[in-house]
Amino acid sequence: MFFTDIEYNTERPHLIIPEYGRHIQKMVDQAVAEKDPEKRNKQAKSIISVMGNLNPHLRDVADFQHKLWDQLFIISDFKLDAESPYEKPSVEALRESPASLEYPQNYPKYRFYGNNLKRMIDIAIGWEDGDKKDGLVLTIANHMKKCFLNWNKDTVEDDVIFAHLFELSDGKLNLKDSKEPLRNSSILLKTKNRFSDTKATPNKHKKHNNNNRGRKRY
Repeated sequence: MFFTDIEYNTERPHLIIPEYGRHIQKMVDQAVAEKDPEKRNKQAKSIISVMGNLNPHLRDVADFQHKLWDQLFIISDFKLDAESPYEKPSVEALRESPASLEYPQNYPKYRFYGNNLKRMIDIAIGWEDGDKKDGLVLTIANHMKKCFLNWNKDTVEDDVIFAHLFELSDGKLNLKDSKEPLRNSSILLKTKNRFSDTKATPNKHKKHNNNNRGRKRY
Protein backbone atom coordinates (compact mmCIF):
# COMPACT_ATOMS: atom_id res chain seq x y z
CA MET A 1 0.00 0.00 0.00
CA PHE A 2 1.44 3.34 -1.04
CA PHE A 3 0.57 6.69 0.51
CA THR A 4 0.72 9.16 -2.34
CA ASP A 5 -1.03 12.02 -0.46
CA ILE A 6 1.54 12.39 2.30
CA GLU A 7 2.74 15.99 2.60
CA TYR A 8 6.27 16.36 3.88
CA ASN A 9 7.55 19.48 5.62
CA THR A 10 10.33 19.76 3.06
CA GLU A 11 7.69 20.17 0.36
CA ARG A 12 5.61 22.73 2.25
CA PRO A 13 6.07 26.51 2.06
CA HIS A 14 8.68 28.00 4.37
CA LEU A 15 7.43 29.22 7.75
CA ILE A 16 8.55 32.78 8.39
CA ILE A 17 8.08 32.50 12.17
CA PRO A 18 8.05 28.75 12.90
CA GLU A 19 7.12 29.28 16.58
CA TYR A 20 3.51 30.00 15.59
CA GLY A 21 3.11 26.85 13.54
CA ARG A 22 1.72 26.15 10.11
CA HIS A 23 -1.94 26.79 11.01
CA ILE A 24 -1.24 30.44 11.85
CA GLN A 25 0.72 30.75 8.62
CA LYS A 26 -2.23 29.42 6.63
CA MET A 27 -4.62 31.79 8.42
CA VAL A 28 -2.37 34.72 7.55
CA ASP A 29 -2.11 33.59 3.93
CA GLN A 30 -5.90 33.39 3.77
CA ALA A 31 -6.20 36.92 5.16
CA VAL A 32 -3.71 38.19 2.57
CA ALA A 33 -5.78 36.61 -0.21
CA GLU A 34 -9.05 38.14 1.09
CA LYS A 35 -10.21 40.92 -1.25
CA ASP A 36 -12.85 42.46 1.04
CA PRO A 37 -11.07 45.01 3.31
CA GLU A 38 -13.65 44.69 6.08
CA LYS A 39 -13.39 40.91 6.20
CA ARG A 40 -9.61 41.14 5.97
CA ASN A 41 -9.43 43.42 9.01
CA LYS A 42 -11.69 41.09 10.99
CA GLN A 43 -9.51 38.14 10.06
CA ALA A 44 -6.40 40.04 11.12
CA LYS A 45 -7.88 40.82 14.55
CA SER A 46 -8.95 37.18 14.96
CA ILE A 47 -5.43 36.02 14.12
CA ILE A 48 -4.02 38.45 16.70
CA SER A 49 -6.31 36.90 19.33
CA VAL A 50 -5.16 33.39 18.48
CA MET A 51 -1.52 34.46 18.54
CA GLY A 52 -2.06 36.00 21.96
CA ASN A 53 -3.58 32.78 23.28
CA LEU A 54 -0.54 30.89 22.07
CA ASN A 55 1.71 33.17 24.11
CA PRO A 56 0.05 33.76 27.50
CA HIS A 57 3.43 34.38 29.11
CA LEU A 58 3.78 37.55 27.04
CA ARG A 59 0.72 39.23 28.47
CA ASP A 60 2.81 40.85 31.20
CA VAL A 61 5.31 42.16 28.67
CA ALA A 62 5.05 45.82 27.75
CA ASP A 63 3.59 46.56 24.31
CA PHE A 64 2.34 42.99 23.98
CA GLN A 65 -0.25 43.84 21.31
CA HIS A 66 2.25 45.96 19.41
CA LYS A 67 4.62 43.01 19.20
CA LEU A 68 1.87 40.71 17.95
CA TRP A 69 0.88 43.10 15.18
CA ASP A 70 4.50 43.44 14.10
CA GLN A 71 4.82 39.67 13.97
CA LEU A 72 1.58 39.38 12.00
CA PHE A 73 2.93 41.63 9.25
CA ILE A 74 6.25 39.77 9.30
CA ILE A 75 4.48 36.40 8.90
CA SER A 76 2.60 37.79 5.90
CA ASP A 77 5.92 38.88 4.39
CA PHE A 78 4.55 42.44 4.63
CA LYS A 79 1.83 41.59 2.09
CA LEU A 80 -1.11 41.92 4.51
CA ASP A 81 -3.07 45.14 4.00
CA ALA A 82 -4.86 45.54 7.31
CA GLU A 83 -5.60 48.41 9.67
CA SER A 84 -3.24 48.22 12.61
CA PRO A 85 -3.49 50.33 15.78
CA TYR A 86 0.28 50.71 15.60
CA GLU A 87 2.74 51.86 13.00
CA LYS A 88 3.53 49.10 10.55
CA PRO A 89 7.09 47.79 10.56
CA SER A 90 9.16 48.25 7.42
CA VAL A 91 11.07 45.63 5.50
CA GLU A 92 14.17 47.82 5.51
CA ALA A 93 14.20 48.15 9.30
CA LEU A 94 13.77 44.39 9.74
CA ARG A 95 16.50 43.41 7.31
CA GLU A 96 18.92 46.12 8.37
CA SER A 97 22.08 44.66 9.84
CA PRO A 98 22.74 45.67 13.46
CA ALA A 99 25.69 47.89 14.19
CA SER A 100 28.79 45.94 15.11
CA LEU A 101 29.84 46.11 18.75
CA GLU A 102 33.38 47.02 19.56
CA TYR A 103 35.21 44.48 21.67
CA PRO A 104 35.88 46.14 25.06
CA GLN A 105 39.55 45.28 25.12
CA ASN A 106 42.00 48.13 25.38
CA TYR A 107 45.05 45.90 25.68
CA PRO A 108 44.67 42.75 23.54
CA LYS A 109 48.34 42.10 24.22
CA TYR A 110 47.49 41.14 27.83
CA ARG A 111 44.05 39.58 27.51
CA PHE A 112 44.69 37.17 30.35
CA TYR A 113 44.36 40.06 32.82
CA GLY A 114 40.70 40.63 31.95
CA ASN A 115 38.80 43.76 30.96
CA ASN A 116 38.20 45.02 34.50
CA LEU A 117 41.90 45.47 35.25
CA LYS A 118 42.09 48.78 33.40
CA ARG A 119 39.24 50.13 35.53
CA MET A 120 41.03 49.06 38.70
CA ILE A 121 44.21 50.77 37.53
CA ASP A 122 42.35 53.99 36.67
CA ILE A 123 40.78 54.05 40.13
CA ALA A 124 44.15 53.53 41.79
CA ILE A 125 45.65 56.36 39.74
CA GLY A 126 42.92 58.72 40.96
CA TRP A 127 43.59 58.04 44.65
CA GLU A 128 45.78 60.32 46.73
CA ASP A 129 49.25 59.05 47.58
CA GLY A 130 49.39 57.20 50.87
CA ASP A 131 49.15 53.82 52.54
CA LYS A 132 45.67 53.10 51.12
CA LYS A 133 46.81 53.72 47.57
CA ASP A 134 49.96 51.64 48.10
CA GLY A 135 47.84 48.78 49.43
CA LEU A 136 45.45 49.01 46.47
CA VAL A 137 48.28 49.02 43.92
CA LEU A 138 49.86 46.02 45.62
CA THR A 139 46.52 44.21 45.57
CA ILE A 140 46.16 44.93 41.86
CA ALA A 141 49.66 43.58 41.23
CA ASN A 142 48.85 40.37 43.12
CA HIS A 143 45.63 40.02 41.11
CA MET A 144 47.62 40.44 37.90
CA LYS A 145 50.03 37.75 39.01
CA LYS A 146 47.19 35.37 39.75
CA CYS A 147 45.62 36.03 36.31
CA PHE A 148 49.00 35.52 34.67
CA LEU A 149 49.41 32.14 36.38
CA ASN A 150 45.90 31.05 35.45
CA TRP A 151 46.55 31.31 31.73
CA ASN A 152 50.28 31.16 31.11
CA LYS A 153 52.67 29.16 33.25
CA ASP A 154 53.36 27.83 36.75
CA THR A 155 55.63 30.68 37.77
CA VAL A 156 56.34 34.29 36.91
CA GLU A 157 58.84 36.81 38.21
CA ASP A 158 57.51 39.86 40.04
CA ASP A 159 59.50 42.11 37.74
CA VAL A 160 57.34 40.96 34.82
CA ILE A 161 54.15 41.91 36.67
CA PHE A 162 55.64 45.27 37.71
CA ALA A 163 56.60 45.99 34.10
CA HIS A 164 53.09 45.18 32.86
CA LEU A 165 51.54 47.34 35.57
CA PHE A 166 53.84 50.20 34.65
CA GLU A 167 52.87 49.86 30.99
CA LEU A 168 49.12 49.54 31.54
CA SER A 169 49.10 52.58 33.85
CA ASP A 170 51.09 54.70 31.39
CA GLY A 171 53.92 54.91 33.88
CA LYS A 172 51.75 56.26 36.72
CA LEU A 173 51.93 53.13 38.90
CA ASN A 174 55.49 52.02 39.49
CA LEU A 175 56.37 49.10 41.75
CA LYS A 176 59.71 48.36 40.15
CA ASP A 177 61.56 49.65 43.23
CA SER A 178 59.14 48.08 45.70
CA LYS A 179 60.72 46.18 48.57
CA GLU A 180 57.56 44.23 49.32
CA PRO A 181 57.33 41.11 47.13
CA LEU A 182 54.12 39.77 45.68
CA ARG A 183 52.50 36.62 46.94
CA ASN A 184 54.32 33.41 46.16
CA SER A 185 53.28 31.67 42.96
CA SER A 186 52.79 28.34 44.72
CA ILE A 187 50.32 29.94 47.14
CA LEU A 188 48.31 31.50 44.32
CA LEU A 189 48.26 28.23 42.39
CA LYS A 190 47.29 26.31 45.51
CA THR A 191 44.33 28.64 46.04
CA LYS A 192 43.26 28.20 42.43
CA ASN A 193 43.48 24.40 42.59
CA ARG A 194 41.58 24.32 45.86
CA PHE A 195 38.61 26.15 44.35
CA SER A 196 38.80 24.03 41.19
CA ASP A 197 38.64 20.81 43.20
CA THR A 198 35.67 22.11 45.17
CA LYS A 199 33.72 22.87 41.99
CA ALA A 200 34.68 19.59 40.32
CA THR A 201 33.62 17.35 43.23
CA PRO A 202 30.69 19.06 44.99
CA ASN A 203 29.33 15.77 46.36
CA LYS A 204 32.64 14.38 47.55
CA HIS A 205 31.65 14.37 51.23
CA LYS A 206 27.96 13.81 50.73
CA LYS A 207 26.56 11.19 53.06
CA HIS A 208 24.46 8.43 51.59
CA ASN A 209 21.41 7.09 53.32
CA ASN A 210 21.75 3.34 53.68
CA ASN A 211 18.71 2.80 55.92
CA ASN A 212 17.06 0.63 53.27
CA ARG A 213 20.04 -1.72 52.94
CA GLY A 214 19.11 -5.30 53.72
CA ARG A 215 15.37 -4.71 53.67
CA LYS A 216 13.24 -7.14 51.74
CA ARG A 217 11.50 -5.93 48.64
CA TYR A 218 8.25 -7.51 47.55
